[in-house]
Amino acid sequence: MVETLTPAGRSKLKRPPRHVAIIMDGNGRWAKQRGLPRLAGHRAGTESIRRIVETFADYNVKYLTLYAFSTENWGRPRAEVMGLLRLMGRVIDREMRSLHENNVKVCHLGQSDMLPKKLMEAVWRAVELTKNNTRITLSIAFNYGGRSCTPPGSRTRTSSSAPAARCA
Repeated sequence: MVETLTPAGRSKLKRPPRHVAIIMDGNGRWAKQRGLPRLAGHRAGTESIRRIVETFADYNVKYLTLYAFSTENWGRPRAEVMGLLRLMGRVIDREMRSLHENNVKVCHLGQSDMLPKKLMEAVWRAVELTKNNTRITLSIAFNYGGRSCTPPGSRTRTSSSAPAARCA
């Protein structure tokens, strides 16, 4: 990719990628290396989300997917799983207004069954609020896994167990 410098000195891509996907991994290890509880690492990982979304939107990337909680995560200790799910709900509630004001459309990728009702309500509120936004589409993937959850449009669906994608 060829880059040019803008007047502000920031690099701009002449042909940005259309879609960027990020697997949010390593936060627990980051915390452990610092002698912190794993959930402190997960919390720290969420602090960069706004900056990540804004940066990719500034570079005219149209789609950003954050892989946040896979079906394999259910095998973690119950306290960590419940802490992660609560954290995701709080982050969605905390960031929803800012995402909307910045013209970000929010989508959910993954199975909604098994997820707490309160978390899914936060997701649906964010999806509904941002459904007409056009600057960038932020897909948040949680409770996704392997073949059971391939993002919509990436391949032809072959079974009725295809993932739920909630994007108004």
